[in-house]
Amino acid sequence: MRILRLFRLIRIARVVYLYGLDRMILDNEKVFGVWGRIAWSLQKLLFWRDLSTPRGQRLREALEELGPIFVKFGQMLSTRRDLVPVDLADELARLQDQVPPFASALAISELEAAYGKPVDQVFLAFSPEPVASASVAQVHFATLPDGREVAVKILRPGIRRIIDHDMALLEIAAIWLEKLWADARRLKPQEVVAEFDKYLHDELDLMREAANCSQLRRNFADSPLLIVPEVYWDWCTQNVMVMERMHGLPISQTGALRDAGVDIPRLARAGVEIFFTQVFRDGFFHADMHPGNIFVATDGATKGRYIALDFGIVGTLTDTDKNYLAQNFLAFFQRDYKRVAEVHVESGWAPKTTRIDEFESAIRAVCEPIFDRPLKDISFGRVLLRLFQTSRRFNVEIQPQLVLLQKTLLNIEGLGRQLDPELDLWKTAKPFLERWMSEQIGWRGLRNQLKREAPAWVSLLPALPRLVHHVLNADRHSEVRAELADLRTRLKQTRWLLTLITLLLSSTVIALTVLFIRLA
Repeated sequence: MRILRLFRLIRIARVVYLYGLDRMILDNEKVFGVWGRIAWSLQKLLFWRDLSTPRGQRLREALEELGPIFVKFGQMLSTRRDLVPVDLADELARLQDQVPPFASALAISELEAAYGKPVDQVFLAFSPEPVASASVAQVHFATLPDGREVAVKILRPGIRRIIDHDMALLEIAAIWLEKLWADARRLKPQEVVAEFDKYLHDELDLMREAANCSQLRRNFADSPLLIVPEVYWDWCTQNVMVMERMHGLPISQTGALRDAGVDIPRLARAGVEIFFTQVFRDGFFHADMHPGNIFVATDGATKGRYIALDFGIVGTLTDTDKNYLAQNFLAFFQRDYKRVAEVHVESGWAPKTTRIDEFESAIRAVCEPIFDRPLKDISFGRVLLRLFQTSRRFNVEIQPQLVLLQKTLLNIEGLGRQLDPELDLWKTAKPFLERWMSEQIGWRGLRNQLKREAPAWVSLLPALPRLVHHVLNADRHSEVRAELADLRTRLKQTRWLLTLITLLLSSTVIALTVLFIRLA
């Protein structure tokens, strides 16, 4: 195990050397301490390296060479624009989750190990050629014995061991980065690695992904906007997920969608509504909505609906999170920057000592230029970056539960630009948020709250008279006796203490008296 980890470390060191990743730290920070002087000395010995390409490109190519786990780490890092410089984030965003598939024989072997029987006894038909391949799994088409067409997602063989090795090395790298890089405390590399580790191990459990898919399908069961495949639980294991095969076109193929008669501007508006429905109605949202995971139905009654795929990463929000987010969005859409600042303080995201007027002014400077402009003229990435910079100035902590939401919002931006560059996100989202807020407060909100609490009241109300009678007629004598006994004990303890103090004082007085007589 240690030997394998050592070889992996040597390979990583080789890639770091070839692509000059060490220079990213040394060029960005003043050299300090003995380690800094040693590092700069080594740089002089490595003068023949060609580092003329931009640092972002070198970082992306290095991660691609290191393998799928590091590629996925780069993808996640590209969403943390609060931590990563914009040139690196833009380049890392180009990383595609397309990796070479593993052999069909291995896929069949994994299926037979999971089911304990040959594949031809599990499926009526199974396609050995994968239709999609990602960092941790790949997908094959198959047919169930009853004729239903399905998609079979199979975890990569040995991926857990590879991930554990690479994560251990990333943790070590994060620790050293904090020691050698002055700005590492702000970047929080150990927290970033821990966050990545959590999401990655969640993706390794396909039963969890199947549960996410089932929940999202239930949330949008009657929706005219989104289709979610059905999960076939009898064929699902921790390493295998079987779900309904979906037919449609990737959302990236806008030309083919237009030829199929899909209303593209309507599709763009529907995407915005789906996002806000997931966030504010359900508090449960698909957090990996890049073009590879979104298809569009082109036939039959479902024509023009979104098709969601790959449910390894989902986000959840509490009612408190949703309430504060809705207040932020509404105040933002209304250009009430003072209210935005106040909500940040009220929610605890900003310190109580924050100057509301100064925070308001800083937010206005960032947000005001983007209003009343089409989506094609707005870069959410740069707006978010400026907001994060402003937040750091006022000691606003980026909430962990909102990181996935930020990532998803950036994905929505990309989809919106691709489908309808003229889409006005603000005007599309504002009516939905106003309707949601009206459902949370006022008479409509009260009615909905009463409806949610009604089942609990039904079981409580019949027992209420008995509970009241029990409280009013409860025997208090035992409690009184216990209190009196405790009081007696304390009085005895006090009496003994007073006696002891009296003896000590008497002894002291006698001793002083004797001493005085002798001295006289």
